[in-house]
Amino acid sequence: MNRDQEKTNPSISKTASPAQQATAKTPGFRRRFLRFCGRLLCWLLVTVLLLTAGLYGVMYILAKGPSPTARDRFVLSVRETSAIGFLANLYLSAEEIAEIESGKNTEIFEEMDTSLITISSEPVHSQADAWGFVDEDGDGIILDEVKGQGYSGYMMIVLDPSRVIMGSVPESFYRRGYTIEEMVQHFDAVAGTNAGGFEDENGMGNGSEPDTAVVYKGQIYFGEKGTGLGFVGFDDQHILHVGLVGSQALADAGIQYGCSFGPVLVHNGEGVDPESLASGINPRTAIGQRSDGAVLMLVIDGRQVISLGATYSDLMEIMLRYGAVNACNLDGGSSSLMYYNGKYVNNSASVIGIRPVPSSFIVLKEGARERDGY
Repeated sequence: MNRDQEKTNPSISKTASPAQQATAKTPGFRRRFLRFCGRLLCWLLVTVLLLTAGLYGVMYILAKGPSPTARDRFVLSVRETSAIGFLANLYLSAEEIAEIESGKNTEIFEEMDTSLITISSEPVHSQADAWGFVDEDGDGIILDEVKGQGYSGYMMIVLDPSRVIMGSVPESFYRRGYTIEEMVQHFDAVAGTNAGGFEDENGMGNGSEPDTAVVYKGQIYFGEKGTGLGFVGFDDQHILHVGLVGSQALADAGIQYGCSFGPVLVHNGEGVDPESLASGINPRTAIGQRSDGAVLMLVIDGRQVISLGATYSDLMEIMLRYGAVNACNLDGGSSSLMYYNGKYVNNSASVIGIRPVPSSFIVLKEGARERDGY
């Protein structure tokens, strides 16, 4: 302490205790700390404003720029989400958005040819099947990594279709949803993916109320909400049906487990017309079935640097590559997850944590269906 300070504050001298000296220095330290916080806050504010302006500019170029393809991809990508669908409305009128979305997912399908599916009584385990896949550990499940331009994910092949059911807890409808992990544990199963959609206003839904029809143990729930783009589910012979419309069609087909969603990707062994599969790039989930009855369960990561996401056409091509005779898109986005052997195998795109859902497709343990009455 210099002499001027002593004159200004004679109560403080060279003989002051350490505590007294620290107290004397506190106002100066506080001022320096407040200046630092103020500068940091200003820097953060400017950074956020610059990033926001840059993002707005990028989206403006996508929506209003010279590329109709980029514009349509941007609009369809954000419109497929419940939380940020409004972004398209910042740049385009309702009429322009309707024009971009017109004609998509409108294909009407003829009756399914169930004779194309012949369920194998003894699935191949220790050697390669007709598609070159081997169940090396003998658990009846094959997990294969999927990669393509701009996306990555996983395909789960379940050799015995009788092990795949709709994972739903009807008594919890309207009260709570279940994460995929919770759903798998509830049924003492080994694997699962998300399935149908749910009421999710502004991305804040709790996953407890399906937005369209669900069938569990042969009973239709929320049938009054319709079947949306179509229904996908298993009949009492474990054959996967896609594209069913209306509760009567579900009853006629003998559906035991399934949910409403879409669009259909593969029907009676043929890929759907790509022009009817207009879509954005997002995380995806889909389900299909091969001619030997094996069930194909697919998840694609999205909204990440290493995997932006996939389009419906991408899903169709993947399903055909894995031998699907019938396949359908399921709910995607932040709900897209696959759980297997005690952990999630892909990454959640949700910024608020893993989301609960009202429906899933789960894989039971071998023999569980007969033992537990599913």
